[in-house]
Amino acid sequence: MDTTHCAVDGWVDAIPLPGPRGTVAFDLVVRPADIDALADDAPDTIVTCTSGDPRITHELLNGIQPGDLLRATGTLVQPPAPGEPARLTVDALEVLDTALVPVLQEMVLDRYGDYVVIFDADTDAVPVFTAHGTWVGLADNPDAIAHLIDIRERVNGGDA
Repeated sequence: MDTTHCAVDGWVDAIPLPGPRGTVAFDLVVRPADIDALADDAPDTIVTCTSGDPRITHELLNGIQPGDLLRATGTLVQPPAPGEPARLTVDALEVLDTALVPVLQEMVLDRYGDYVVIFDADTDAVPVFTAHGTWVGLADNPDAIAHLIDIRERVNGGDA
């Protein structure tokens, strides 16, 4: 099998997935440097990446999202058969650019210390509860959440 030590720049295709024995796997979408010389319908190259380095694994599982532009350096193994993705064992990772903040597509729960909020992509209003389920109020928008929590803290002496 043919291997090469190299650096590959590409966009993260999907949320990185934990693997066995502390590893992580993710796909990079790689575009050729001479993209203007190719046909508009030329396919991108997918490079399947894995890493067992604890620092890289932590960063991929906690700080990387689809659309981030990464430089992954490691050992590239050519695919065993045409049409299969190349495999890169990553030993160094650099974030070159981050993706835009994802747009909510459904309801999402989030914690603010002792408080729980519910984001809904269909409305700006944000319901706020204590972690124990007590109604706090409805923030007009996400920027007003902290103000609503601050008012409750002052009125109730800090008890959520």
